[in-house]
Amino acid sequence: MQIQFLGAAKVVTGSNYLISTNKYKILLDCGLFQGSKQLEKLNFKDFEFDPTQMDFLLLSHAHIDHSGRIPKLVKDGFNGKIVTTKATKDLCDIMLVDSGHIQESDATWENNKRKRAGLPLLEPLYTAADAKVSLNYFDPCLYDQTIRLNEDITVRFKDAGHILGSSIIELWVTENNKTAKIVFTGDLGMKNKPLLKDPEFIEEADYIIVESTYGNRLHEKIEERTKELIDIINKTALRGGTVIIPSFAINRTQELIYELNKYYAHTKELENFMKVPIYIDSPMAISATEVYRRNSSGFDDTTKKLILSGDDPFHFENLYYVNSQKESMRLNNQPYPKVIISASGMCNAGRVRHHLKHNLWDKNNSVIFVGYQAEGTLGRQLNEGVKKVRLLGEEIAVKAEIYSIEGFSGHADQKDLIIWLKAFKNLPKKIFVVHGEEESAETFAKLLEEKLGVDTIVPNMGYIFEVKDNMLKSYSGEILEPLKKKENILKELQDVYNTFDHLARKTDMLIDDKLLKKEYDQLKNKLLELNQQLLDINMLLSR
Repeated sequence: MQIQFLGAAKVVTGSNYLISTNKYKILLDCGLFQGSKQLEKLNFKDFEFDPTQMDFLLLSHAHIDHSGRIPKLVKDGFNGKIVTTKATKDLCDIMLVDSGHIQESDATWENNKRKRAGLPLLEPLYTAADAKVSLNYFDPCLYDQTIRLNEDITVRFKDAGHILGSSIIELWVTENNKTAKIVFTGDLGMKNKPLLKDPEFIEEADYIIVESTYGNRLHEKIEERTKELIDIINKTALRGGTVIIPSFAINRTQELIYELNKYYAHTKELENFMKVPIYIDSPMAISATEVYRRNSSGFDDTTKKLILSGDDPFHFENLYYVNSQKESMRLNNQPYPKVIISASGMCNAGRVRHHLKHNLWDKNNSVIFVGYQAEGTLGRQLNEGVKKVRLLGEEIAVKAEIYSIEGFSGHADQKDLIIWLKAFKNLPKKIFVVHGEEESAETFAKLLEEKLGVDTIVPNMGYIFEVKDNMLKSYSGEILEPLKKKENILKELQDVYNTFDHLARKTDMLIDDKLLKKEYDQLKNKLLELNQQLLDINMLLSR
């Protein structure tokens, strides 16, 4: 048996793993790459396997970085079963079709530029129609059902507590009369979060594939997250400003609504003027909220009791759902204090970009990040303190106050990940650390070896683990390294150009001509070297 790591290895997006036996091929997740332009180009490359030869896809949850290439997979010939929970299927019904619309819109935008430049037109990664076709391959199940896919493969889904329907996948694979158990965490949720149950513990596994999004840090002030959120809203409202909250449409938005409901609907003696209007401006988030309402069996006991008492956790007096684009546009023309919760959570697409364009420049306003911001995203740039950003064709000054409340993260932090792994009664043979940026994954892997004494591996994308030989081997299909090399070369090129510019200014000064020529020649040589490396890397990436 082999395990191949084809996504979310030393990066946080593009979750995709292939398990192969002599008879069967099983995919775990098939997500979109998100973040930098170089990373997103991977979505358009051919799969590293033949989709027509895949027997099953086991989907951990609906987030687009785990499910977003499913329509492309089906479009390219996959005709097996996509096994996942019912709630995940319900969420994919809206998420994948919405993603198809985005792919079409992005292609139209790019093709309009290409027409003007006389360049060949591009096809979208997939269309909304493709997404609808892919939904026919879903075979939903329930938590804790033991499903025998065939004579050699059995699977069971356990609650991961990350979003509605999210799962830890237990997979038993028999080959040559030997059975190995693989446990794939998908994305593990935080303990004691509102709405959802805590992640379930697993007792045994031969091999674990564990996420490490927050493998190198702890969530701070978890108990104070709602108070901090309300304090920022009130402070901004009192100075007449608007609060923009970029939020993932699924779970994060519903969780925010739940927490705001507790404050606005249940705080006694709250002055009416402090009940600022809260706008949910994301059609997908609105649709997802309806899915949550239809799948309340997945809620924790506290939320179930709240519902049984007659309280709707997704409604309160000053909450408004914005459906039309006109309503959304009008929000930016209204001068009164308000809160706009809008997707996407990393600010790379969606209506939130329009709200940021109209609000970032005003020092009275605030932006609150309540989730992970991947490398290369606008959200990451704002979190890291940039002073200007380019949005929808305009350069926008960043004068609004920028906040980040990690306590709302949907991912377990380092401490919770360790607690979850320590619950195994029998330690696995190996732990593969994935779904984390390189520093986070490496830090977490080292900690696991110290705490548990288990051999851990942080695989590169494209690497194959041979279960038979109990070893990891590289092969010619390494995926991520060329991209990182290209990014480094581009940075070095920029440094060279900056130095050239500095030398050009020196020509008006009294400097030894020989010294100047020597510096110039050295830079020219470096430039030629970097350009050659860039050509080599581009050739490798174009294969």
